[in-house]
Amino acid sequence: MAGLADLKRLKKEIDAAAALQKAEKAAAALAAKRQAAARNLFQAAVGKVQLLQAPEVADLRLLPPPPALLQHELDAAAALQESLSDEVDVTTLLDTDEHLSFRRPGVGLDVVQKLRKGKWSIQRQMDLHGLRSDEAREALGSFIRESHKQGIRCVRVVHGKGLGSPGKTPVLKDKVQRWLVQKAEVVAFVQAQPSQGGAGALVVLLQPVRRGARTAA
Repeated sequence: MAGLADLKRLKKEIDAAAALQKAEKAAAALAAKRQAAARNLFQAAVGKVQLLQAPEVADLRLLPPPPALLQHELDAAAALQESLSDEVDVTTLLDTDEHLSFRRPGVGLDVVQKLRKGKWSIQRQMDLHGLRSDEAREALGSFIRESHKQGIRCVRVVHGKGLGSPGKTPVLKDKVQRWLVQKAEVVAFVQAQPSQGGAGALVVLLQPVRRGARTAA
């Protein structure tokens, strides 16, 4: 008897759940019909509609400024830096002992002595033979600047003894001395040893490159 009662109770629960589900579906269908009727009523009230075209609007966004000619500016600055004067008086800057030499203020005499003795080996050289004065000035400035950027410490500059010049006067020799003292990269220079060109060349010591500057260059 207990089993039969349980079955009856279970059937009632199933019937009740089915009735509830049916009622929910009916309510949902009724709500959908009401929404459709409301939409139809609104459309009937407003009639046909036409999509408005978007108005033409002026573009007021600021245009980006043209890119700065950075490389051009750098080249111009380098060219200005290479504007070495021929009128600099170096007579008070040179040590005219038995061998001509130059050293920056604050640079010890021992630096010149070591340079003269070959303490720093010559890593690169430039020969200015055959160049006009303006060509030699530009070439020398570029040579010193690039050598310094690459971390080179000691270079040789051959200017000649002037034996082929009118009056046997070494035209470039004095000018090269003037140009070199104006280059901030130059620490000191001495007249070359006879085996390195003697009075026709200079051995030049350059500033060391600051840490990190060589990589940036």
